[in-house]
Amino acid sequence: MHTNRLAQESSPYLLQHANNPVDWYPWGEEALNRAIAEDKPILVSIGYAACHWCHVMERESFENEATAKIMNQYFINIKIDREERPDLDHLYMDAVQAMTGSGGWPLNVFLTPEKKPFFGGTYFPPVKAFNRASWTEVLEGIHKGYQDRREEIETQANHLTQHLQSSNLFGFQSKEKQDVPGDQVLATIAENLLAQADTEWGGFGRAPKFPQTFSIQFLLRQYHFYQDQAALNQALLSLDKMMHGGIYDQLGGGFARYSTDTQWLAPHFEKMLYDNALLLAVLSEAFQITKDQRYANCIDQTIGFLERELLDKEGGFYSALDADSEGVEGKFYTWSKAEIDQLLGEDAAIFCQFYQVEEQGNWEHVNILWIKEPADAFALAQGLDPAAFQALLEKCSLILMEARDQRIRPGLDDKILLGWNALINTAYSKAFAALGRESYRQQAINQMDFLEKAFRVADGSWHHTYKNGVAKLPAFLDDYAYLIQAYIQLQEITGNSDYLVKAKELTNWVCTHFSEPETGFFYFTHQDQQDILVRKKEVYDGATPSGNAVMCANLLYLSLVFDLPEWKERAMAMMGALDGAIVKYPGSFAVWAGQLQLQTKGVVELAITGKNWQTQVSQVLQAFIPNKIIQWGETNSAFFPLLVGRESNEDAAFYICKDYSCKSPIFNIADFLANV
Repeated sequence: MHTNRLAQESSPYLLQHANNPVDWYPWGEEALNRAIAEDKPILVSIGYAACHWCHVMERESFENEATAKIMNQYFINIKIDREERPDLDHLYMDAVQAMTGSGGWPLNVFLTPEKKPFFGGTYFPPVKAFNRASWTEVLEGIHKGYQDRREEIETQANHLTQHLQSSNLFGFQSKEKQDVPGDQVLATIAENLLAQADTEWGGFGRAPKFPQTFSIQFLLRQYHFYQDQAALNQALLSLDKMMHGGIYDQLGGGFARYSTDTQWLAPHFEKMLYDNALLLAVLSEAFQITKDQRYANCIDQTIGFLERELLDKEGGFYSALDADSEGVEGKFYTWSKAEIDQLLGEDAAIFCQFYQVEEQGNWEHVNILWIKEPADAFALAQGLDPAAFQALLEKCSLILMEARDQRIRPGLDDKILLGWNALINTAYSKAFAALGRESYRQQAINQMDFLEKAFRVADGSWHHTYKNGVAKLPAFLDDYAYLIQAYIQLQEITGNSDYLVKAKELTNWVCTHFSEPETGFFYFTHQDQQDILVRKKEVYDGATPSGNAVMCANLLYLSLVFDLPEWKERAMAMMGALDGAIVKYPGSFAVWAGQLQLQTKGVVELAITGKNWQTQVSQVLQAFIPNKIIQWGETNSAFFPLLVGRESNEDAAFYICKDYSCKSPIFNIADFLANV
């Protein structure tokens, strides 16, 4: 058996390739210096542990001795886990998209020894197929081109590098004065989002369909602020159809990454920590607005999945579960009708009818459990008592779960990432606020303790990834932005002002080490990081929110808490530089659009003091007040402008303030909530 240099790595994705006959290197000086010394092009191959087509290309090409021989002879071969090095993934993905018009994983990109990209693509088959050249044809062609047309390749690489540098300027307009956007701007954003909406099956656009939680969140808030019923309808339809679809694990809880069809039936079965974190946060807001128990159940079941399958004993959450088990996509999650009949006996017929289970299968000759109409409506149509039917479903699900637990499990990506763990921390805070479950608050507190212990460095910086007691790689902008956000949310549900002080210190750190002074935006990488061709600024909201958008929100929040007008000015300038793009392409800028909402409606500053504030806080948190800043409890009032002079000897005193100017205190919680 071969082993290569990846055997020393901790990333599950890199370890998957440790026995390939390809002489893989991790990204680092050894490989980059060898490329210069031997004047060979670099092949960078990027993927992640839960990626189905990455596994396919490995089996077909990277495990093939003859193919590996060509790769080893002509190239310096580097494997990258996109989740460990999102900076390199963003950069080279942009390059491949510029060259080919599309991107995805596995991402295979060829670089000059100076790290400049000149050719790339995604999956290449082992033999010519799908109108794609075979992988060996690509390798031979690039080697020949590098020998015979070197100057042409260098020119292409230089042009592409210039493109990557100039693409950093996307959409920025500098303005003398930043205007607060008006109600009409928000109405236009909502219209532009709804123009993309699938009003039958929920979501936005055609297949493949991603959750687009930020767009849903914007629409929920648009309903809250403007009573826009169409916005609410589309937001809830999207959540309902996902909850009913195959993208949601109907037995065990948790969401897969995306659906391959418009009806949310067949997902790519990998489950990512970040998707579940973002969906939990928006489901919590949907519950606050509607009080619909189905959202509460989905939150509880999804958290159950996370704690059962992704929670490490030290207190952090793993990154992902694979789509494949036993080399077959979705095998762990799908069923034949015969299996269900055998396991459920006389209950099988009604169960199969409800979950669309068919003799010949509803997807690739097997069945994915999914729901066409809600349980209560189905029960009534069948002449069944809804409560009794619900109990029957739960009994059947337990039987199937026990049977499923005997199967070979999907692969686990057991690295713990700071940014994704910060997103799940925020999700726990929001779930606690909505549902009031003390275990969720405790989990958020405990998990933050773990993150501080595992990731924090003595100089004020943090690491990006952690596994088996070792943290490594400097944290990126997204890690810091999501962590600051998590601290802010944690203060809201605990009243512990230490979290706000930590958020402020971290924001100062980011401003010092990640800023682009000319624009006020932030680079993705730390200023001292040397191994990257171009320092990129990410402004789009993708599968995860843009670090710049979240920093904008953090700056606005903390500017009010600590009375730092310069932070507010900076955040307003960031929004102003992008406002044209936000209005025109809200699906790609929905987190930014949410900040425009808050600025238009104004932030409500809430202070709760008094002798028995604890008994009152949960009701305030359960209310949907998305534009609030809330301080309460043990907070040191002398340190926070909002609380100065607001002490009270009453049981609880509620202050509603704007620009630190507060109305007279209210002593009755119902009156207080009616006035917010």
